[in-house]
Order: sequence, then C-alpha cells, then structure tokens
Amino acid sequence: MGKSTKYAAKVPDENGIIPYTEEEHSIWHDLITRQMELVQNRVCQEFLDGLEMLKLPHDRIPQPGEVSKVLLERTGWRVEPVPALINFDRFFRLLSERRFPAASFIRTREEMDYLQEPDIFHEIFGHTAMLTNPAFGDFTAAYGKAGVNASKEDRVLLARLYWFTVEFGLLDSHGGIRSYGGGINSSPGELVYAIESDEPIRRRFDVMDALRTPYRIDIYQPIYYILHDLSDMYELAELDLISLIRKARVLGLCQPVYEPKQAA
Repeated sequence: MGKSTKYAAKVPDENGIIPYTEEEHSIWHDLITRQMELVQNRVCQEFLDGLEMLKLPHDRIPQPGEVSKVLLERTGWRVEPVPALINFDRFFRLLSERRFPAASFIRTREEMDYLQEPDIFHEIFGHTAMLTNPAFGDFTAAYGKAGVNASKEDRVLLARLYWFTVEFGLLDSHGGIRSYGGGINSSPGELVYAIESDEPIRRRFDVMDALRTPYRIDIYQPIYYILHDLSDMYELAELDLISLIRKARVLGLCQPVYEPKQAA
C-alpha cells in the first residue's frame, strides 16, 4: 500500500457523486458483461446471492451510495471511496468501522485483464457482493479491529490471512469447489485457473497455515485455501488473531511454492 500508482483518484462532488467519463462507463460495461458469464458455476452461491441483492448496473459504474444502501440494510457495511492506494492505518480503521475502502478509479483498456492495484471494478464487483453475507461481514470487521492494534510486524502476517480468505479464498459447496475471494471473482483469468486448472495446490483452510504462507501479487496463485463453510467465518471472527500471529512467527514461514521474482 506504500507503492506508487499511475492512476488518479476520482473525487466525489458535494453530493457524493463520483464523475466518470463515457469511456470509463464503457469499460465497466465490458468488464462486468464478461465477468458475469465467467462466474457461473465457478463462484459460491453466496456471491451470486449478493450480486442479486446489489443489482449492479451494467451500463455505468455504480455510485458508492447506492451500493452502501443495500449493504447497510443487510450487514451494516458501507462503501468508502478512497485513492488507489491507502496506508495500513486507514485501511484497518475503515474495515473496523464496517466501511469498505474502494478505490474510485477504473482501469484503462490496456489493463483490462490484470492490474496490480485494485480499481473500482475489483472493489465493487469483486468484494461488495460478499459483504452482503453476515458471516463474511463479521469476519472482515473483526479482521480490521485486529489490524488497528497490530504492530507493523503483525500486520505483515495479517495481510497473508486477508490474502488467502477475502482476496483469494475458495469454498466447499454441493456443486464442488467454488470461489468467494474478490481477487479471484473479479479476474477473468484467475477465476478459471483457480477452479479448473490442475496446476495450483488446493488445501483445507487452516488459519495458522494461512498466516505462515508467503505469496506474490503478480502471478496466478500457486496455492489456495478452501473453507469448509462460509459460516466458519463467524468462528474466525472470534479468534485472538494477534496471539495466533505470535505463534505463527515462532513457527516461521512455510516454504514458498512459487519461483522467486526476477529482478527487473
């Protein structure tokens, strides 16, 4: 979150409306149209249920207020427009207050398939549908509260937990393994890869393993953790994450299952 970005934040006006261009609305349309086809039989039912509740428009980028209205009624969450990158202090504080930080810009057509920093499509399409689910919402808020009081060193391990659940988590279902992570659900390539490819390792979720597993942000994930049931997140929300982090630090990192990043 301390890295630079080429994207500039879109600032809401006095009425809380973010101004977008016709081209930006067109990019949203192309992204959501493509992704709605791909999520079928690959994402969990809770995600699809959330999309149905949100009724995201296809012809324009939704405004934070209209998404927040649905979330507030369901789980007490709201969307908070932010610049492309924010510091960890603000990130954790917003989550602890049930305010989901959503970068207000949208990607360019040159980066339709992948960009490293989260944009409004990733945030709204990828994440807010799951925030309609009470168990997911409670865990995300508890995660934020843990992060508010965590040390800089603790936050490194907390980031891994977020990565392997909120961003790249998989879920058991009657229809097979499905995705609930926003990083998967908003990515055309990784969604197919995570569910259908024989290449990645898929393991049953274990909080200690997740805290100790290193990851890279610039590749398809070589390992995913599978949650047995989304209601398990209620239990995760009750855990003393800081105590678990200290135990994980004593045990040390798991061996990376990816190749080291080559120097530029």
